[in-house]
Amino acid sequence: MSTTQPPTPAAAPPDHPLDLAGIGIGPLNLSLAALAHRIPHLRTAFYEQRPAFHWHPGLLIDGATIQVPYLADLVTLADPTSPWSFLNYLKTHDRLFPFYIAERFHIERTEYDAYCRWVSRQLPGLHFSHQIDAIRWNHDHLLFEIDYTELDPTGEARHMGRSYARALVLGVGTEPHVPPPLCPLVDTPGVPVIHSADYLQHRDRLLAAGHITVVGSGQSGAEVFLDLLRNRPPGAEGLHWLTRTPAFAPMEYSKLGLEHFTPDYARYFHALPECVRDQLLPRQWQLYKGIAHDTMTAIHDELYRRTRHGRWPDAVLTPGVTVRTAGRIATARLELHLEHHQQGTRSRHTTEAVVLATGYRERRIETLIAALDPYIRRDHRERPRIDEHHRIVLDPLVKGPIYVQNAERHAHGVGAPDLGLAAWRSAVILNSLTPRPTYTLPARTAFTTFGLTPTIPGGPTTPGGSTGGGHLPEQRDSFRSPDTQAMLG
Repeated sequence: MSTTQPPTPAAAPPDHPLDLAGIGIGPLNLSLAALAHRIPHLRTAFYEQRPAFHWHPGLLIDGATIQVPYLADLVTLADPTSPWSFLNYLKTHDRLFPFYIAERFHIERTEYDAYCRWVSRQLPGLHFSHQIDAIRWNHDHLLFEIDYTELDPTGEARHMGRSYARALVLGVGTEPHVPPPLCPLVDTPGVPVIHSADYLQHRDRLLAAGHITVVGSGQSGAEVFLDLLRNRPPGAEGLHWLTRTPAFAPMEYSKLGLEHFTPDYARYFHALPECVRDQLLPRQWQLYKGIAHDTMTAIHDELYRRTRHGRWPDAVLTPGVTVRTAGRIATARLELHLEHHQQGTRSRHTTEAVVLATGYRERRIETLIAALDPYIRRDHRERPRIDEHHRIVLDPLVKGPIYVQNAERHAHGVGAPDLGLAAWRSAVILNSLTPRPTYTLPARTAFTTFGLTPTIPGGPTTPGGSTGGGHLPEQRDSFRSPDTQAMLG
């Protein structure tokens, strides 16, 4: 692909450009910043519009745990000796022995959020309250230009600036998704209709409603339903839980099933033809959209406890249902038009409040890098092509790499947003930016052999048999054939 877009006009060359600029400071880019901190002479900076780090603040429900072990922190699976590990966080706060006695493999969300905030407050090179305005490629200096606005505590513009970088990494995360039939609910005045991402901010208002409906049965929907159930009076729960999935299904958490969240599977998935990947992802929904076994057990235990006096709780759980349309029917009531797939029946459902646990979608990275749109290579569905090293495939006129984090599920599979692969992917990115590999990565990570023709990790191999990484090859016009494709993870 070629472009006729004129080069950016020459400007005064920057004295000390960044080696890597990160856009967004969520857990994935925070992981990258933490691992980059130990690399001498590597100049990095990370920009975030929010004033401080917060990880899903609306879902930090008491007792809710993250779905990966604590070893899936920001750094440990790439560098267990890092000062930014979760265990060092505990040691710094004199909590290492209590954690040891507690024998907790899965920590609470609130603790994971506190750990990440601890890292973000101490790690240099993180710039919060910085809004990114534009990103361009400067053909004269062979650098990315990043225009930003620094915001004051009220969110107003303080001053504008520009930085230059040899490489970019986009970690802008996801945003709450509301399916089109449910959009009218969000705009309904006077009735609480909120996405689960904002649950805690509106929890008191929701609990004051006479009847509450939760739509969606992923982990977030289950945690919201459980929290509401525990805080409603017995016999007057007034809860209805709807989901379009055929059952309230458990998340796949078998040991071999979890190997879908390893670099080995990411290599295998990326090497598949695009059409096969697109068919495969929807069938794997239980790997990341199911409900944790402990949460399902807690819901059933709470419902059962409420039957001890001979009455069933006023809570209805209905799978296999789609919300066709929705709207307001009175000042304080909503009406949902439902369809049951297996029965082929329809009905109307009224409620006084709705929590939309309808998931998240990747933010469109094209909006952020609109000036680079002519240079982006796309697949058959017009999505940016992502190579095996998590780089956007670009026109050769752009010499600098653009990496993505949590924007490549279509190319790398279900593990793309998973916290367990954060440190690995960060190490791969950093190894590509340094003259020699900084982090030694294992060549094999799963007992399962995915496919008859195994994919082999790219890059040089150390004497110990581990993949090092090293500088990446030049970007190609198209993907390599599936049987020869390789990636570092």
